[in-house]
Amino acid sequence: MKFAHWLVLGCVCLLPLSASAQWQWIDKNGKKVFSDQAPPPDVPEKNILRRSGSPPPRGGLAPAAAEADAPDAAAPKAAAAPKPAAVDKELEEKTKKAQAEEKAKQAAEAEKNAKAKADNCDRARQGKATFDSGIRVAKINAKGEREIMDDAARAAEQKRLQSIIESDCK
Repeated sequence: MKFAHWLVLGCVCLLPLSASAQWQWIDKNGKKVFSDQAPPPDVPEKNILRRSGSPPPRGGLAPAAAEADAPDAAAPKAAAAPKPAAVDKELEEKTKKAQAEEKAKQAAEAEKNAKAKADNCDRARQGKATFDSGIRVAKINAKGEREIMDDAARAAEQKRLQSIIESDCK
């Protein structure tokens, strides 16, 4: 019964962690807002204090109605203009980095496949050489008994090995 108590206590302790995926921003009145949804588009990027996970891309800057409220906001607007360009550069760098990582991953996968094909080719050539030599070859049946391959089974295996050589040895 003590195990059940510890399990319930552990669940109760872990429950607050599910609330950590929250957005936090300062609204136009200067109040901190906590929500599980993204802030409205009229909230400037500098007022977003915490994001939940990876946020969806936000479109544009603040709407014209919010800018019209502050006539002396021309100076901050001029200073804020380079920020979107910097954000664009950062976004471009991230996408280039992601593309480079994807290309490297694909190259590693292609190299792995090429190595596996070369290994299959070597094994098929060795097996074909064994069957072409004419020596007796035994295989284990489903009961675990050794059986000597007859001419039909040898021909079928040689054909299978030849198809592997043709597909993997290029």
